[in-house]
Amino acid sequence: MEEHLHSLTTEMRNEGTMNIDRMDTMEIISAINKEDLKVALAVQEALPVIETAVDWACESLRKGGRLIYIGAGTSGRLGVLDAVECPPTFSSPPEMVLGIIAGGEKAFVHAIEGAEDKEQSGERDLIEAGLTADDTVIGIAASGRTPYVRGALHYAKKIGAKAVALSSNKNSSITEAADIGIEVVVGPEVLTGSTRMKAATAHKMVLNMISTATMIRLGKVYENLMVDVHVSNQKLRERAIRIIETVTDADHDHAMKMLEKANNQVKPAIVMIKTSRDYNQAMELLEKADGDVRMAISIGED
Repeated sequence: MEEHLHSLTTEMRNEGTMNIDRMDTMEIISAINKEDLKVALAVQEALPVIETAVDWACESLRKGGRLIYIGAGTSGRLGVLDAVECPPTFSSPPEMVLGIIAGGEKAFVHAIEGAEDKEQSGERDLIEAGLTADDTVIGIAASGRTPYVRGALHYAKKIGAKAVALSSNKNSSITEAADIGIEVVVGPEVLTGSTRMKAATAHKMVLNMISTATMIRLGKVYENLMVDVHVSNQKLRERAIRIIETVTDADHDHAMKMLEKANNQVKPAIVMIKTSRDYNQAMELLEKADGDVRMAISIGED
């Protein structure tokens, strides 16, 4: 096991930072920045596989299934973080995108020793989450060898759910357990084995891509605006009003009134203004368009 661990890219020593303990502050942060510049290029190489993951996630959500992230430690935290940001950003139900971390919710803020070491724990957590064949599971592990994630992906694949592995090493064992593997190889870390750095940054980028692209495909974005934003505080209310103003050319007062008439929902407010319909009619148009604002406006203008 140790020999295998030492052979992983994520565990190798970075030749460019061998003397980082003797660098001054500017030299240290410059070295970190130089390594970070490699991350986006590594993600770019994985785009074809990421595309498949997005298509699978879209298919799952359209069928009433879920997008489920599962991982341990930093990887698990990244999945939970991406999942919990979806409801306020896209007004998606909390259960639509789910983040599961080894050791449970308490592991998000406190390390749970040994939580990642058993394959059956990953399977158990997916069983407890009620995994079905309609779901897409993305198992996250920088090393690509975490037993907890491997067990989860084995189980997902066994019951017919789409199983996607996200790692930072080529030919990882979690890729073998999955249907496809997103392997974003960013090279040795500035601090040897500290995958909370480049590997985690890469995985954050990939998860952002997957959830955002999926929600765009599901009609939760108009142009490049978050028209399904959940108006839960004053900042988001002002953002919602600005979105309505931008899309419809309405003045601030009119946009605010239409948002109120639309029960603080941006989509029907836009459709109401664009098609001169009332709230119920706008909702009917959105239903016919599967929630797509552009299509709903087109239908209403016919």
